[in-house]
Amino acid sequence: MLSQEMAETIGLQAVAWLAAQDELLPVFLGATGASEADFRVGLEDPDFQGSVLDFILMDDAWVSAFCAAQGLGPEVPMQARQALPGGGQVHWT
Repeated sequence: MLSQEMAETIGLQAVAWLAAQDELLPVFLGATGASEADFRVGLEDPDFQGSVLDFILMDDAWVSAFCAAQGLGPEVPMQARQALPGGGQVHWT
């Protein structure tokens, strides 16, 4: 399990990575209803970081691209998500 601080660092990396994805960022904004202003305001908000990680975790290709860009193992985004607010409440059934 990652520490809260490490999870927030990875969450911030996820937000920064997504912001740089010209094709993927509009998909996130459309799916969540967030605006670009919301995105900038949410940079350091652990709840927002969790929503970005939730989005990235929806597609294995996105997870792979994010992890490759950050030098992270493929399990790290899920571990970070679980350590952020709301991460423990995910039920897949």
